Amino acid sequence: MSRLLETRLPFSLGESVSSETFNRLVRILELNLGAVDFTISPHFNADEISELQFATGSIIFNTTNQIHQAFDGNSFRDLYSHQTYPSGQAITASVGNVTVSTP
Repeated sequence: MSRLLETRLPFSLGESVSSETFNRLVRILELNLGAVDFTISPHFNADEISELQFATGSIIFNTTNQIHQAFDGNSFRDLYSHQTYPSGQAITASVGNVTVSTP
């Protein structure tokens, strides 16, 4: 799991921030955003899930069950149900008659 870097930047008490503080903040954001890929949920198998700790609201892809899950604070819940889709179509034909069947 990715974790954002902790910072100890000073709080702004006025309407402006010094250029040094601003530049430090920009660098911290660059480091953090470069370490996290928000387009992909982290992948874990059942063994890893049982060994690691997750924050409430974490969303993962369970590679053992092949499904996305969310942690509710106690356990992971599936975010959708598995769907089975037809894998193809079968056609049987003879002279004068055509029979089409689908599984």
